[in-house]
This record gives sequence, C-alpha cells and structure tokens, in this order.
Amino acid sequence: MSIRTLLVAAIFLATYGGVAFGRLPFTRLDRAGIALVGAAAMIVCGGLSIDEALKSIDLGALALLFGMMAIVAELELAGFFRAASLFAARRAHSQWTLLAGVIAVTGVFSAFLVNDAVCLVMAPIVLRLTQTLKLDPKPYLLGVALASNAGGTATITGNPQNMIIGAVSQIGYGAFAAALTPIAAFALLLVFGFVALVFRGALRARPTGEASFGPARAHRGLTLRAALVTLGVVVAFFFGVPAPQAALAGAALLLMNPGVKPHKVYRRIDGGLLLMFAGLFIVAAAGEKAFVTPEVLARAQGWGLGAAWTMTAVAAALSNLISNVPAVLALKPFVAQLPRESWLVVAMASTLAGNLTILGSAANLIVAEIARRSGEPLSFRDFLVVGFPATVLSLAFGAWLLSAHALP
Repeated sequence: MSIRTLLVAAIFLATYGGVAFGRLPFTRLDRAGIALVGAAAMIVCGGLSIDEALKSIDLGALALLFGMMAIVAELELAGFFRAASLFAARRAHSQWTLLAGVIAVTGVFSAFLVNDAVCLVMAPIVLRLTQTLKLDPKPYLLGVALASNAGGTATITGNPQNMIIGAVSQIGYGAFAAALTPIAAFALLLVFGFVALVFRGALRARPTGEASFGPARAHRGLTLRAALVTLGVVVAFFFGVPAPQAALAGAALLLMNPGVKPHKVYRRIDGGLLLMFAGLFIVAAAGEKAFVTPEVLARAQGWGLGAAWTMTAVAAALSNLISNVPAVLALKPFVAQLPRESWLVVAMASTLAGNLTILGSAANLIVAEIARRSGEPLSFRDFLVVGFPATVLSLAFGAWLLSAHALP
C-alpha cells in the first residue's frame, strides 16, 4: 500500500469510529465536526480532489432533509403536534389506549416527516402529558423512540438514511412506501406489544389528572395552514414529484407565513446534521475510490448479499456498529451492483436495527437525553428489554416479506 492509501484508511476508520462513538479522543468535536474534519483530511491527503469531493455530496438528499426539517419546525411552531397529542390523549380511556395513541401518532408522523425531528418535538410533549395525568412517563418515552424508528421505515422521508437510499436507488416514493409500509406497521404493533408487556404493572393504573399543556395561544389558522401544506407535499411525493423539489416548495410556502418569524424556524433546523451528511459523503467517496476496486466488487458477488436474509443481517449489524447513515454509505458501492430490491432491504434493516439498543439510532439518544434532563432517565436496560425482541422479530418479518419482493 502507498502512504496515501494508508492515510485514507486511517482517516476513514477514525471518522467512522468517531461518528459511531460521538467523539474523538483529546478533542471536543461532535459528530458533525468529526465528519467535516475527516472530509477535509481526505482532500488534503489527496484521497479526493476538491472537484471529486464536491461531486460526491448528494445535494438532493441534503435539500430533502433541509426541507423536511423546516416543515417539521413550522408544524411545531403552529402547535400541530400538541393539538394532535392532546386530541389522542383526551379520547384515551385507559393507559393502554393512551400508549397506543402515542405510538400511533409518533409512528405516522415519523413515516412522512424526519423521525429524529419528530422525536425532538414529541418527547417533551409526552413528558408534559404524563406529568399532568400523573403517570409513569417511561413506557411512553420508550414508545416515542421505538415507534419513530419503526414508523420511519415506511417511506423515503421517514429518516435520513432512507433519504440517501431514495436518492441513490431512484426507487419511486410510492413503490418504496408500498414495499415497506406493511413492515413498518408490523414493527409498530410489536413496539406496542412489548412496551405493554414489560410495563403492564404501571399501565394498569388509571390517569388521575387532566390532559393539558397549560395555557397557550390558539394557532388554529397557523395549524390548518401548516397541515394543508404538509399534506400537499406528501401527496406530491406519491404523484411522482421529486422529493427534494416537493419538500423545498413546501418549506418555502410555510416560510412566507406572516404569522411565524423565519428565525424561529432556522433555530429548529439541525445544521449540524446537514454538515455531518456532507462530510460523510466525502469520506465515504474517498474510501470507495481507494478500496472498492473492480476486483473487490467481483469478490463481493460471492458473499451472498443479494439474499434478503444475508443483507438484513449485514445491514443491521453494521448499523449498530457504526450507526445507520454511515452504514448505508459504506454499503452503497456493494448494493449498487445488486437488483434495486436490495436497497429496500438495506432501508428496512438499517432503520429497524435502530431499536436494538439505546445507541442504535439518533432518535433513541434524543429521547434519552430529553428524559435525562427532565429527571426521568431511561437506562440501557429499559431499551434493551423492549427493543431487542421487537427488533429481532421485525427484522425477521421484513427479511421474509422482502425476500420475494420485486419492483416493477
């Protein structure tokens, strides 16, 4: 190996390891900073030219993610999520139906909006709701985290890795949703079943308070406007409008709303996530250029990755080892030579694998951090006893269902 190749390998491993663990030794870098430093190092060491680096960034995926985060921010500011949660809570006559409502609301929103952003909104709402009802928040917070991963499996806009897969695979929004929605629905049922089973004692108690979020201004006009624009964006997805174009158009329409100051929307857009994506695109492209040679690709054909069960196991394991977005980027050159159906398997496995442990997805970490700050911490064991069996069964169901699936 040349010195340049060794440097590329070292930078690649350090970047992916840092993103997986969330930090690098002797630095204060977060995941976005690690990805950006890794990208800069790849360019400096000659792993990619500046032109190659810029071309490796999938602007469509970044535009889609930006647009969806802006739409979620507008919905939050309009009070849409609060209204939907309160509607479900006031019609729940027991904790069982309340839990089902929280999981259903989170899962459906996560199917069409970015699941990480949905968790940022839903977790504080659920905490406030359980406090006013004088209930144990733990099963509901776990329901939010696990349902966001399960529901986000269904569509291209459900989570960041699906956005990448949608851009790379060129699978239509409708075809993607038709293949993965049954799996997402089954996973949501498993989440409800295992949360209800593990916390059956706490869920037997009846709520003693009144569902409320305290005094707040009415935003019916803003809520209706935001909901209609979002519905229009989703309809556009299904009618074949390119997802980045539809998302940006919806975000632009909502930003022109005189009732919401744009800077409030900007503050809710996760710029760090966008920067991390850009950096990882460059790092992955440099690693692919250096190591994914025609000989390696030819050898990979004998690994059996075309089988749904094998790809499910590989994608799920890699997603828990280095996180789901880096896993998808690492698998991209190998999946690109397989039938397009393999991308559906990667989307399913990399997303559902996030429910395996508390470290499996950003959504889990978001909910866990919000819970910790509120004095209601969620432990590794809390996630494991519910998430592990739900993940194993949902992955098995997904692999079985997709093993015979063929795209038109």
